[in-house]
Amino acid sequence: MADPANATEPEEAIAANVIMFSGSKDEQTSADVFDISSFDLPSDAGPGGAGGACTNSILSIVYNSGGEDMTWVELLRKMHDMMKEKGFEQVPQLSSSRVKDLNNKVQLIHPGGTGRTRAVLIGINYVGSNAELRGCWNDVESMKNWLVKQGFKEGPDNMKILLDDGFHMNPTGSNIMETFKWLAEGAEAGDSLFVHYSGHGGQMKDDNGDEADGMDETIIPVDFREAGQIRDDTILNNLVCRLPADVCLTVVMDCCHSGTVLDLPYIFKATDQTVGENAPPAMMMANPNFSLERVKRVAAEALAAYQKGGIGAAGKYLAAQVTAEDKAALKKCCTIA
Repeated sequence: MADPANATEPEEAIAANVIMFSGSKDEQTSADVFDISSFDLPSDAGPGGAGGACTNSILSIVYNSGGEDMTWVELLRKMHDMMKEKGFEQVPQLSSSRVKDLNNKVQLIHPGGTGRTRAVLIGINYVGSNAELRGCWNDVESMKNWLVKQGFKEGPDNMKILLDDGFHMNPTGSNIMETFKWLAEGAEAGDSLFVHYSGHGGQMKDDNGDEADGMDETIIPVDFREAGQIRDDTILNNLVCRLPADVCLTVVMDCCHSGTVLDLPYIFKATDQTVGENAPPAMMMANPNFSLERVKRVAAEALAAYQKGGIGAAGKYLAAQVTAEDKAALKKCCTIA
């Protein structure tokens, strides 16, 4: 890893090529759909039933609309149209660590890379809680099936699946952080990585003054009552800033308040104005909430940990204690459709 302290551009502070699809803006909730049959997925795509609107719109489009030759902007436009047609107000977004040409083809596998793939798939239904969801396990199964068709390999050396179903690795805060550690510490130039999260997302008051809107975006592990939420700063430190150069990481965040949960410097929001009939040519824009100084600080912390020989105990990166915000987060999270 290069020393990020002297970085003058975002690309120097974040070495890897990171791309994230999010199903909603930071201030929006995300739909948990009772029956995804209207998404017209192939019968072998997954188990059907309930699921997340973001995950299933992506899969529906790539399966039914010539996904092999689809560009990034075409996928985003079709996601926007599908969400709008189904009555969902959430706005699909693409953010990245590089200025991406949105007219290039969607590609998950590193072109000319090592051929090595790794994926982390997380689905949390919060079974037995008053915030229970219905489709997150289904989302993970469907996403896994599609990834395999794209060339991602299965097996414990290549794919980690976390579900609160009593059979898979439990998606606790520490286990989620350990799988991020597994991705980051094992990554090499030319690798193709993927993260899919389907569950609750939230917002907490910014604890270090580095968010323009005063809020940290979070993902919510199954044991959030004990471990707290996982802040965007934590994901930035333990995953994004630890990846070496020439690694490709694609992330799908199917949760509320997920627009900038990776804190990447460039962003495109699929709205009527940007992908509608009279929209101008689609272009990535600078993320107004991105702070290079913040990323340099986080990246320097990541480098220091790397030089010491590894990441410390994952739990220390979680919220120090469970707050009233943790307990209230789920009450305002998902739209049930």
